[in-house]
Amino acid sequence: MSRILVTGGAGFLGSHLCEALIEAGHEVIVMDNQVSGQTENLQDIFHHERFSYYEHDITEFIHVSGELDWVLHLASLASPVFYKQHPIKTLKVGALGTHKTLGLAKTKDASYLFTSTSEVYGDPEVNPQPEDYRGNVDPYGPRSCYDESKRYGESLIRAYRDEHDLDVRVARIFNTYGPRMRLDDGRVIPTFVKQALNGEELTVHGEGQQTRSFCYVSDLVEGLVALMESNVQTPINIGNPDERTILELAEKIIQVTDSSSGITHEPRPPQDPTVRRPDLTKAEAELDWEPTVSLETGLDRTIPYFERQLRRS
Repeated sequence: MSRILVTGGAGFLGSHLCEALIEAGHEVIVMDNQVSGQTENLQDIFHHERFSYYEHDITEFIHVSGELDWVLHLASLASPVFYKQHPIKTLKVGALGTHKTLGLAKTKDASYLFTSTSEVYGDPEVNPQPEDYRGNVDPYGPRSCYDESKRYGESLIRAYRDEHDLDVRVARIFNTYGPRMRLDDGRVIPTFVKQALNGEELTVHGEGQQTRSFCYVSDLVEGLVALMESNVQTPINIGNPDERTILELAEKIIQVTDSSSGITHEPRPPQDPTVRRPDLTKAEAELDWEPTVSLETGLDRTIPYFERQLRRS
């Protein structure tokens, strides 16, 4: 059994990972300031004897009593809605939060995992994106608070690895979806599903030919656990290579929700990436991992959650 600190554990992805770690027999400590996380995501494990929760801003001083085997730094404002509302908090959690959690891992002689993002590739000029692609990112652009927070975090992790011989992992996560995403998340799947269930027009940016690759959350969690169990100390892509256009996604969601909604087109936001698809060669070879849940199956598992959330709202 390992004793594991998870920052951002009340978030969409963090809560699913915490459940998997509890189920695997580990002790889990969560820190979350609830800017975007919600404790209701943890309701199934909140009172478990091997689980504890602290509402705390990890950009401030961090203290955890006792030994730690792992620090998993998932805290981040990954939704465009939230990182545009809170650009300074987004930068601080990627910079100060990463610095403080790395310092804690060093003090505790713990291993460290950082959830980075496909956004480090920016608007990529190669497709699919391999880990050695350096990206096409604007450090002063409208998405820069999120992109640069993750790029800085990766650089700081490399420095701790080199200077302090810290055992590190870096997962570059591609578009992930599933139950527990917020209705006001702003990312494309919850936005389209909410519009379809309400009978509203689905808003597609531009002609909708920009692409994304959507990974169901259970696959993503399995990928993170496989990374923890590996010895890979360089960044690695975790996602699903099934590339779809945004227009295709809109049509698929209208179909699976049996909605009467139509599609309207709005101008594309500035620097909206044209393509997004992970090269999983490294993950398949070094983690013996690949996603197994299709988009259709994942949507079937996700839509009932949003239906329940809409009934409650």
